[in-house]
Amino acid sequence: MSVEFFIAVRYLMARRKAFFSLLVALIVVGGTTLGVAALVITLAVMSGFQSDIRSKILGIQPHILVTKADGESFNDYVSMEDKIKSNKNVASVSPFIYKQGVVKGVDSASTSGIIIKAIDYAEENKILNISKQIIVSDVKFNGEIIGGRSIILGCELAKSVSADAGDEVVLMFPTSFGSIPKMYKFNVSAIIQSGMYDFDSSLGFIDLKEGQSLFLMSDSITGLDIHTTNFEKASATAADLQKDLSYPYKAKAWLDMNRNLFSALKLEKIMMFLILGLIIIVAAFNIISNLLLLSVQKSKEIGIMSAMGFSNYSVSKIFFYEGLIVGSVGTVFGIIFGLSVSLGLKYLDIFKLPKGVYYVDKLPVFIAPLDVAFVAVSAFFISALAGLYPAYQVSKLNPLEAIRYG
Repeated sequence: MSVEFFIAVRYLMARRKAFFSLLVALIVVGGTTLGVAALVITLAVMSGFQSDIRSKILGIQPHILVTKADGESFNDYVSMEDKIKSNKNVASVSPFIYKQGVVKGVDSASTSGIIIKAIDYAEENKILNISKQIIVSDVKFNGEIIGGRSIILGCELAKSVSADAGDEVVLMFPTSFGSIPKMYKFNVSAIIQSGMYDFDSSLGFIDLKEGQSLFLMSDSITGLDIHTTNFEKASATAADLQKDLSYPYKAKAWLDMNRNLFSALKLEKIMMFLILGLIIIVAAFNIISNLLLLSVQKSKEIGIMSAMGFSNYSVSKIFFYEGLIVGSVGTVFGIIFGLSVSLGLKYLDIFKLPKGVYYVDKLPVFIAPLDVAFVAVSAFFISALAGLYPAYQVSKLNPLEAIRYG
């Protein structure tokens, strides 16, 4: 331990004899602690939103979606599947049909709009893990195929039409303009909960062959769902597939389909860091004022040290170290407090979010080590800068005047 650092510690420890000085020091440390803690908690919540929304989106959307540019159906998908599977980053491929309609409970007057996705359940389950999202199922559902005239409903959609597993619902699809819509009875095989309100309140799955028969699409499909070996490389894989498939087909990665959402979350995270970072900057000004006050109180001691042979540089280091110590202590306490609150929010499930407003129904928290490290380094750097000006001012004190008027 250097002499300058030892004296800086002694100055801080000696404040216990002066209540006002001790109170000021505690306020400075407390300001830094609150600023760092607020940043840690906010970034943990923002990262939690990003992580949770991403996992839920990937639980109901494929990594890559292949459709025709005009949105029309196509029937040459078998050869396309072989071409797509030849890509080393592709894990599985599943054909599907999208249609919009209306669903109504047989024993209920309630109706709701529905997006029907006709799928090959075995293949789609490899991509979306539908089986893991099932919260209740009919005893006849074997978990391998949906079956003819059977449907899997989102939990919020099932609730809105008062249907449960084993019940019957009526699906209605529009035909040509002015014609009576087609109506079919379906048995609810299972009910799923993805955690994404928009999907749970509008999505239903039926068997692919049944969908082709109902919609008179023969062997045609709307598109192909693709699951990659690494979702983070989905955009690059989609670009490669686009070159292989060419026009009129388009390959779109999950990140491109949700770019606005994740861009907004990223921007919010940056803005929250900048806004809450002002708390640390305010704490830094408190450090500056505290050290300047201390330099006035200790001016006589500073003059004596200078007379004993301490250089101006050595004296300035004492006050620089004081600022560094105060900032570091505040940062450490802030990290500990911020992590404690974040873990409490994560595991105690204190706050519930309205499902119709947010993508998730509870406050998500994800503690990213890089975020915590960035906050700690930023706070430490700001504290170090805060100690420079008082140290510079102390180095300009005249030893004789300091002793005489100190």
